[in-house]
Amino acid sequence: MQTQGLNLFIVDDNKSMVTALKQYLQNKFGISLVISTFYDGESCLEKIDKETHIVILDHNMQGKNGIEVLKSIKAINPNTKVIMLSSNEDMETAINSFRAGAEDYVVKGLSSWKKITQLVSRIITAPIQLIVDEFGVSKYMAIFFLTFFSMAIVVVSTLHYM
Repeated sequence: MQTQGLNLFIVDDNKSMVTALKQYLQNKFGISLVISTFYDGESCLEKIDKETHIVILDHNMQGKNGIEVLKSIKAINPNTKVIMLSSNEDMETAINSFRAGAEDYVVKGLSSWKKITQLVSRIITAPIQLIVDEFGVSKYMAIFFLTFFSMAIVVVSTLHYM
């Protein structure tokens, strides 16, 4: 059985930045992420569905701007975590992004990829952290429980379809 990672979309009209960020995240997270890239909001919105987990979204793009795309993403799948990535340091833009449902707002710069890595890591490990916080167990015990529970679902599903 092959497991699939979380679906992550990178949306930015700067093609070299998209390619470099994709490679960077693939090196950091490996098979934990399935990364798709888009160079405008419209093409991204055509692919957004209930299986889209994380979107890294540029604010300044041709056509629809990032906040318009963010609102459309949230209308399609309110559970998608959207990280706004922008060269715009304007506080009003950041506040509007949060109001529209952004998980975070990252200003492009020297530390932006490190910040994105931290945010993506937090999203990936959220189920583990929830179990640790709610039940007071160690991180390793939480991983064990999640693995055991996932395997149980697979076994039950397999037996159900036999």
